[in-house]
Amino acid sequence: MLLDKLLKPRTEAPQNHTGLVLMGGGARTAYQAGVLRGIGQLLRTHKQLSHAANTFPFKVLVGTSAGALNATFLASQAAAGLHAFENLAAFWLKLRSHHVYELDAPTWARHNLLTAGWVLARQVRAHSALLDNTPLVDTLHKAIKLQAIEGAISQGLIASLAVTTSSYTSGMHWTFVQTKDEATPDPWRRADRRADMQPITIEHLMASSAIPFIFRSVPLWVDGHREFFGDGSMRQSAPLSPAIHLGARRILAIGVGRPVGHTERIHAAQGEPTAGVIASHAMAGIFHDTLHTDAEQARRVSQAVLELSPKLRQALPYHPLHVLAIHPSESLDQVALRHAHLLPKSTRSVLLGLGALNDNMGRSNDNAAGLASYLMFEPGFIHSLMALGEHDARAHSRALLEFFEMP
Repeated sequence: MLLDKLLKPRTEAPQNHTGLVLMGGGARTAYQAGVLRGIGQLLRTHKQLSHAANTFPFKVLVGTSAGALNATFLASQAAAGLHAFENLAAFWLKLRSHHVYELDAPTWARHNLLTAGWVLARQVRAHSALLDNTPLVDTLHKAIKLQAIEGAISQGLIASLAVTTSSYTSGMHWTFVQTKDEATPDPWRRADRRADMQPITIEHLMASSAIPFIFRSVPLWVDGHREFFGDGSMRQSAPLSPAIHLGARRILAIGVGRPVGHTERIHAAQGEPTAGVIASHAMAGIFHDTLHTDAEQARRVSQAVLELSPKLRQALPYHPLHVLAIHPSESLDQVALRHAHLLPKSTRSVLLGLGALNDNMGRSNDNAAGLASYLMFEPGFIHSLMALGEHDARAHSRALLEFFEMP
């Protein structure tokens, strides 16, 4: 089972692609733009080495939730080479919360649980979700040129783009793949995972990033019928699997969860948790980062394969993988804690009422800061996340050079 999930049979995938896997996390995924911008700078610095000066370095791109937006944007920019990463950074630096969602909260509303509940109930009646993410549709149409993805694939700049999402209708975790017709692999079917070959559209991105309760579900067609889909982070047990199925043998994965080994401060209980604290825990459960576990499993199994004799290894239908996973070196909840005052007034008002913020200045309850971090598409927070991403790329420079086969 483990080998089947992590290592691709040779008979199915002769490719030896370099893959990029981007995890989900709402506004937190600006961190990925910072990491990739740092990688672009690193590769330009070493352009005299084995990697071409301005070649887009990934053949397989896989994204989940807001990570799917980043992956699709990069696929549409592959013709720009390494400058695609600068373009992604520029997109994030221009982004604002009102480009992603709207929340109709009257300015006179008081900051209490009753008022917050009334505001959110109105939103649910009007939009079938707590927030109206209609603005995101327009933002994505303006930012992502879908026809450029087909061009990048036909020119061989990339091999495939995959977007993951979760079906409310069937409970299955689906991966939608756009690739060359003649290179299309057989769609994989596992106990709780499916794949389908479709051109990626804005609807796929809206489905993948439809955070449960926060944004409404999105209908998509699979197996000849319509199902309703939500955020791809739900039920995501094997984030590396789509890249492996699509022929990636070297995978760079960027998560936005807590730093490995990091534990948030635990405060003495002050009575029952607020609705905001509970919502924050629920969001952390939805976006629980399985990347670290999947990457560790891949490394262990790959090492076991490499320790076999060459003759035995050649006889087995499996490949070793080179996986490099980068996670934030600082808690993004704590970064959000320092910037919670930047939230739009309506959002801040509701979060105050839920107990996710604890005063009129918008300073966040430490235990609920994570909730604000998914919704804070504001310059100060975005700048901080991207700066942290660039810092972490520099910290991993040696591993990144090795990953791209540079001395």
